Amino acid sequence: MVDIVKAMGWNYVSTVASEGSYGEKGVDAFMQLSREAGGICIAQSLKIPHDHKPSDFDKIIRLLLDTRYARAVILFASDEDIRGILNASKRADQVGHFLWIGSDSWGAKNSPIHQLEDAAIGAVTILPKRATISGFDAYFMSRTLENNRRNVWFAEYWEENFNCKLMSSSKKDDSSRKCTGQERIGIDSKYEQEGKVQFVIDAVYAMAHALHNMQRDLCPDVSGICPEMDLAGGKKLLKYIRSVSFNGSAGTSVTFNHNGDAPGRYDLFQYQWNNVTGSGYRVIGQWTESLQLNMEDMQWPRGEQDVPSSVCSLPCKTGERKKVVKGMPCCWHCESCDGYQYQYDEFTCKLCSYNMRPNTNRTSCQPIPIIKLEWHSPWAVIPVFLAMLGIIATIFVMVTFIRYNDTPIVRASGRELSYVLLTGIFLCYIITFLMIAKPDVGVCSFRRIFLGLGMCISYAALLTKTNRIYRIFEQGKKSVTAPRLISPTSQLAITSSLISVQLMGVFIWFVVDPPNTIIDYDEQKTFNPDLARGVLKCDITDLQIICSLGYSILLMVTCTVYAIKTRGVPENFNEAKPIGFTMYTTCIVWLAFIPIFFGTAQSAEKLYIQTTTLTISMNLSASVALGMLYMPKVYVIIFHPELNVQKRKRSFKAVVTAATMSLISEFIRGKSRFIFIFIFICPDLHHFLLEN
Repeated sequence: MVDIVKAMGWNYVSTVASEGSYGEKGVDAFMQLSREAGGICIAQSLKIPHDHKPSDFDKIIRLLLDTRYARAVILFASDEDIRGILNASKRADQVGHFLWIGSDSWGAKNSPIHQLEDAAIGAVTILPKRATISGFDAYFMSRTLENNRRNVWFAEYWEENFNCKLMSSSKKDDSSRKCTGQERIGIDSKYEQEGKVQFVIDAVYAMAHALHNMQRDLCPDVSGICPEMDLAGGKKLLKYIRSVSFNGSAGTSVTFNHNGDAPGRYDLFQYQWNNVTGSGYRVIGQWTESLQLNMEDMQWPRGEQDVPSSVCSLPCKTGERKKVVKGMPCCWHCESCDGYQYQYDEFTCKLCSYNMRPNTNRTSCQPIPIIKLEWHSPWAVIPVFLAMLGIIATIFVMVTFIRYNDTPIVRASGRELSYVLLTGIFLCYIITFLMIAKPDVGVCSFRRIFLGLGMCISYAALLTKTNRIYRIFEQGKKSVTAPRLISPTSQLAITSSLISVQLMGVFIWFVVDPPNTIIDYDEQKTFNPDLARGVLKCDITDLQIICSLGYSILLMVTCTVYAIKTRGVPENFNEAKPIGFTMYTTCIVWLAFIPIFFGTAQSAEKLYIQTTTLTISMNLSASVALGMLYMPKVYVIIFHPELNVQKRKRSFKAVVTAATMSLISEFIRGKSRFIFIFIFICPDLHHFLLEN
């Protein structure tokens, strides 16, 4: 019966037993074997009392329904109790719900299911293999009350078989007819050989063989029972019984194992309905030390095609683990492996390694896809477009300045610093392509170098210019002597020294932390593993980016301070006001950049937003400088060449005389207009000295 349950795939069954030795011991044996076999849990174990009432059977059905998933019910019960259970299931309208597994007390008998056939459909029963013993029918049918007086139970059998009454002490009702004694078995009543006749005969022969072997061993010289046999006792007799071996009445071998059990040989039946022959038992297999079951011959109630289930819990889906209910190994709750967990085994979920995520059905881990900022991404298209426009414009300005290198406007702009500034602007545009290119050691190295270099070159040149203007006018308040270090060579030296600080910082950065690429799995490790991505990027932190730009920002702020100090200078002197407007606008751009850059540090789109923000900010800074400082000059050079001519030369004497009179007038009034006069003196004097 345990093998049948396991073959059906059932792991959650109930047992019902008639109170008494047969039922209770049968259930105990089933439970013991099921524990040894493993994988079978007993939902309920119920007993049918001796003095039962119909309500007792109704209660048993209600209790069985409390564990509805345990549809399979193991029955060790008498015929009467089997009928009571089937009747109760009909009254509860549960015909077809329960899957009955009947012991050999049910076997293939019709009496337990008479007029209850619909409730028994699908029941699987067992019966020891038996054979009809030839000669026994003739012997038993010849038995009468006269020739079988030695059988003390025969009279009772006679009354039951012929439904009559023999004596006043009979248990039959007074209304029953009296037996005549002339009735004949098989003629006046229905007769069928009892299936256990074979086993009774074999049991008698087993005892006989045991006594014979015992007498032969203990009384070799005596033909009957000797004193040694009288004193042998039951244990010694049992030993001889378990040692017998002979061919039984059915021609099969009769032996016993160490537990005293004969070899199990059972036929398996199922009560089925057939449209042609009606209902009846059908052989579906056998058990001889192992189960041989023909599943295709089985039929189930309610027209079910597949084997019905009788399980406490349905199997967990793929990607779910079992959380076993304490004390019930066949019952569990299914819990999904969530997050970055995968199903390690039936009962365990494990976390994938940091660079992995669970596959679709969560049975294993797979690598997290690696991404980078692609050229075709909208986050890259806009900065690249702006950078290309800026590069074209920068090259155009540079070519124009080179072409008209000796014209007054180009010379008055300070050619050396103008070319340095244009170089810085060009590098500010170029960094866009490095920030979007696929990271590798080379790209990461160039990023470190050029990230702050373009801005550093630009603002170093502008700072040198504004500082020169400021020093000239500060010196002019004190004397007419020109300040030191205002020559083109000096200006280039100052600019180069400022730039060298940035390059020195980058060199130290290279030594302390060599450039490398990393895959950042934390940046886009979303709650949903399917959306998780590893970001391929250079090993540059947000803090390192700000530090790299920090020196350039310091130059920018210092330049802005000087621009504010020289804001009152007339427009025709050294671009003071355009530089001022350039620096104000640039400060606004970078003030907007900082909160956007750091405010998106926790965003899943951090890679895209920060890269785009940084590159656009640098593009705008370069564009502001290019537009305000160079475009007006290029416009004049190309569209109004008549304005790009040398002013009328004056003699040195006239220049000195005008300067002297202006200085005297300013000193007399003591007003700040001295500076205004000096503005015009310096350029004319400078040009005069250069040309004469």
